[in-house]
Amino acid sequence: MKLAALISGGKDSMFSIQRALEAGHEVTHLVTIIPDNMDSYMFHSANIHLTGVVSRACGIPLVTETSSGEKEKELSDLKRALSHVEVDGVIAGAIESGYQESRVRNICDELGLKLYAPLWHNEPESLVREMAVCMDIRMVKVAALGLDESWLGRRFDDRLIDDLLALHKKYRIHIAGEGGEYETLVLDAPFFKKRIELVEVERVWLGDHGMLRVVKAKLGEK
Repeated sequence: MKLAALISGGKDSMFSIQRALEAGHEVTHLVTIIPDNMDSYMFHSANIHLTGVVSRACGIPLVTETSSGEKEKELSDLKRALSHVEVDGVIAGAIESGYQESRVRNICDELGLKLYAPLWHNEPESLVREMAVCMDIRMVKVAALGLDESWLGRRFDDRLIDDLLALHKKYRIHIAGEGGEYETLVLDAPFFKKRIELVEVERVWLGDHGMLRVVKAKLGEK
């Protein structure tokens, strides 16, 4: 199928593209919804401004649409963005969020598109370990017990995942961050033609949560 991928720049959307390409599909567009509301129910906002850099890194054109980020109302913004692309289906990176999966599916049904969600109900630990092997993933936002400022900027590897497992046992956080515990940024993936290099970052810490805001990034050779 010709597919449009919903992306935030994080691990789930990027790995879903990788799975789609491995399955023989063609990813013709990236689609990003930029919410005004940092606490949007549907759309991640941490470093969302970098999706243009992601588009250039992988050579896939980007379609963007702004959104109020208001619950339910933001769905019409997604529908409007998808109406601009001629594709057979839509890639979504949902793993366990029934709220996101059901709403994207409903929009696809209304537009006559197929929903392709290759990560849906995958076992979280093995999935995140698989992601970490083939992609350069960085932790850029944390908002859960046990995730302090020292986690910002860490690269996903076996040690980080083991640390997440320890926090899962202690605080029941979701290994893949499906409960909003953390957000990520992918700097390189197999389908990237260039890798993303962070030139300037800013740590923003607000007592019990915070983010690594990318001020400047560039593309580099792989």
